[in-house]
Amino acid sequence: MTNTSARRWTAALAAAALCAPLAGGFPMVAAPASAAPLETKAVPPSEVEGLANLAHLDFLLDTTTPGEVEGHTTYNLAAEPELLMPWTYADARDGGTFERVGGGPLDPETGYWGQGAYNSDDVTRTAVVYIRHWQQTGSEASREKAYELLRSVAYYQTTTGPNAGNVVLWMQPDGTFNPSPEPVELPDPSDSGESYWLARTLWALGEGYAAFAASDPQFAAFLQQRLQLSVGALDRQVLDDYGQYEIADGVKVPAWLIIDGADASSEAVLGLAAYSAAAPDDAAARSALTKLSEGIAQMGAGDTRTWPYGGILPWGQSRSIYHSWASQMPAALAEASAVLGRPDLLAPAVTDSASFTTTLLTAGGPDNAWFPTPTEKVQIAYGADSRLQSLLAVADAAQKPAFDELAGLMGAWYFGMNKAKSPIYDPATGVTFDGVQADGSINRNSGAESTIHGLLSMIALDAHPAVAARAQAATSVSLLDGLTTVEAETATSTTGTVTTPPSAWTGESLFGGGAYLELTKKESATISIGAGSGLRHVEPVVYQPEADTARSFWKAGRLPLGVLNHSVGAQGITAASGALLPQTLLLPVSGSRSEVTALSLGGTVQLDAVIIRPLVSRMVLDAPAGSAAARTELVHSTSTLTLPATIGAAGATSVVHVYDKAGALVRDRTVAGVTSVILPAGGFAVATR
Repeated sequence: MTNTSARRWTAALAAAALCAPLAGGFPMVAAPASAAPLETKAVPPSEVEGLANLAHLDFLLDTTTPGEVEGHTTYNLAAEPELLMPWTYADARDGGTFERVGGGPLDPETGYWGQGAYNSDDVTRTAVVYIRHWQQTGSEASREKAYELLRSVAYYQTTTGPNAGNVVLWMQPDGTFNPSPEPVELPDPSDSGESYWLARTLWALGEGYAAFAASDPQFAAFLQQRLQLSVGALDRQVLDDYGQYEIADGVKVPAWLIIDGADASSEAVLGLAAYSAAAPDDAAARSALTKLSEGIAQMGAGDTRTWPYGGILPWGQSRSIYHSWASQMPAALAEASAVLGRPDLLAPAVTDSASFTTTLLTAGGPDNAWFPTPTEKVQIAYGADSRLQSLLAVADAAQKPAFDELAGLMGAWYFGMNKAKSPIYDPATGVTFDGVQADGSINRNSGAESTIHGLLSMIALDAHPAVAARAQAATSVSLLDGLTTVEAETATSTTGTVTTPPSAWTGESLFGGGAYLELTKKESATISIGAGSGLRHVEPVVYQPEADTARSFWKAGRLPLGVLNHSVGAQGITAASGALLPQTLLLPVSGSRSEVTALSLGGTVQLDAVIIRPLVSRMVLDAPAGSAAARTELVHSTSTLTLPATIGAAGATSVVHVYDKAGALVRDRTVAGVTSVILPAGGFAVATR
């Protein structure tokens, strides 16, 4: 198996601050805007039904006529030599216009970009947009574009030789492939092994086959043959390790995920599930669906009290990373569970939705990545869409409206529930901005990936009108009381040493703030955590070496909170020995306690940060102008015991739904003003008016 995961994290850290669109599975730097091929304004169509407006995505589309390339052809190429595909980026210009650009620097003499103008990651997902829009609305224009884009998807696929079934990533404006771009992608050449773009090709081909099977059997048969070709590549490169496990810092992880990723694998599963539902007799595809889904399910970890709080981790090579982009693991498991008749696959998706997603929401929404602290707080449409799609899929598969309620909260990100406090999607033009920076500023570019995932969200919301209405009704964050972080190097007093490593990136996680506090035996530190609204979990984030003997004692004032041992198991497939992980102290801290003290009992304690989580987390959304017309409140228990929680608004009538930790309805009631409810352990409640 080809290992490409390590480079994607290094690249992500280098480029994340730019909040560029994602292609190839990680944030990429947008090209300079010189000598662009076209500048125009996305004009809305005269009539748009619902939220999904494809005008800007239409604007990104262009055609190319590739020359003859061995091993690359597509459906009816001789008669239809032009291929349709989206430009990778669209940089904002004056007057609401956008300039289409490629990736990397432009060579003015050749017209080639360092990476290319088009990439298969975006072509595949653009095809999914038009497929879903056609299937949902009956649009003939979307059907035609879906057909053309699927032809383009197939052209990127290598059909002969040892790499048959794999996929080239980049293409220049004239249709010339760039299999070894700058910066270098892995695998290199890009069709020489498993990849995100292979996974997304399966996604597009699977949904394409299901859509065209009845209306165009000949074209569907072509798509089926190409999907089977990629399943063959999966079988020899990935699924040959089915049933085998690797070790990642002492934890057993499945060895048969695409580039060791539940994230990449989940996007393949979305296509394989759609295909298998339409072609249930294809045993090889069904087997691939089963094996990948089982691997994804095994990446669920933690619980209400412990990292990653019931979430499905995206990468087998790190126990310390969660990212929202490409986090469609719950959606994939929900679809697979229905197709395969495997309710066991749905269970981790339910836990992720009920426990981790509520934690994410009350912490401020779909941050790009937690390393494990919320270090990468840029938010992009890919992350918001992945979480929204997962909530809706789990709600449908589990038949639990609880997750539709949470989807309404997540969907509000597009309409103002974000750090910018401003809409990120414009229904009048179909523009989805490239993201919101940690400081609340908006990246007003609108490239293919952001546009794709914004539209996938809008198509999903159009299919769930009650969720769409809630997402647009209450979008202004008036209260957040959830997970927060204090960097250890900001300790108010310490006898330890602040250490700044040569790189904050460990190879599998990230020191927040670029430094950590080192405490040797008998050294201590007092850290201000501020006052809270009630009891709070305290979770020191410590770099834990292999088989180490470091220990620390924690207290708040005179109250002992617990003793922690800082050690992990064998390194295994991870990039570095040891792991940066949160550890939850035995006892919580009251809201009146504003400091905690750590004392090293032995060894060297490398303390990165302290995570603080209320036992009852809370998020309140109001109408954009602060109107009392609409309000949604989420309260979430992070406790293993039942807890009382207040909910509702003074002078207002609210409908309150209380759910357990699996999203099952426990009780519902209509209340006047502020009232108290009993939250089940790990459960949550939603109040609306």
